[in-house]
Amino acid sequence: MSLLQGIVLAVVQGLTEFLPVSSTAHLILVPWLLGWEDPGLTYDVALHAGTLLAVVVYFARDWLGMLGALFGGRTPTGLPGSRRLLGLIVLATIPAALAGYFLESYAESVLRGPLVVAGALIAVGLLMGVADRRESLQREVKSVEAADAIIIGVAQAVALVPGTSRAGITIAAGLFRNLTRESAARFSFLLATPILAGATVKKAWEVWQQGFPPGLTGLDFAVGFGVAAVTGYAAITFLLRYLQVGTLKIFVAYRLALGVIILGVEFLRSAA
Repeated sequence: MSLLQGIVLAVVQGLTEFLPVSSTAHLILVPWLLGWEDPGLTYDVALHAGTLLAVVVYFARDWLGMLGALFGGRTPTGLPGSRRLLGLIVLATIPAALAGYFLESYAESVLRGPLVVAGALIAVGLLMGVADRRESLQREVKSVEAADAIIIGVAQAVALVPGTSRAGITIAAGLFRNLTRESAARFSFLLATPILAGATVKKAWEVWQQGFPPGLTGLDFAVGFGVAAVTGYAAITFLLRYLQVGTLKIFVAYRLALGVIILGVEFLRSAA
């Protein structure tokens, strides 16, 4: 893997992890379309660690507030219900954690084909379009209840299927629960933190067991980590500001177009 390829993949990871277009799909499709080799598990650790840093830094005050409330300290966010919000995030994380534990190897081996990715891009894109047209999007994050957390958490578990988009399906679930677009995205990003942390630790442990592969330098790792962190932070900032005034239509259109393009390319390759 060249340094340029590593930078491209880091940008793709950083942007698509938090935009509702599926990071997994793009990290499968970019090498597939360009004929690049899989960079391997070790580079995945750098990319996941970078996006984890992005979401932790962006929501640092929120997490400090929740942890401060948990241990009886002062909450720098000044938001009421910080301890309750932390409990809801834990509750919403359980379905995805169980799905990842029991089904991740199956999803990574069986569901990574272009047809699955294209189908998920289109199906979830249509779901996002329906959710985005709802007129009762008025609830804020502070109004999230246990039922909301469970439904959004189950939606996050479905994101194990490549092409689904963890951000896309959890934001759509939030909209179906009448959260505002920004609030649905904010809860989705807060919910991403433990999942990204778990994925990073798991992949790092696997690398530790397998050993650091030859051909991948410390510079490659550092560049991937840094670029993914910066682009991930930019993606979070952009989407939260954009959804204060905008809709999901542009992302729906992108998903549908990309899904159709993938189906077309796959058809042409199979017919050749």
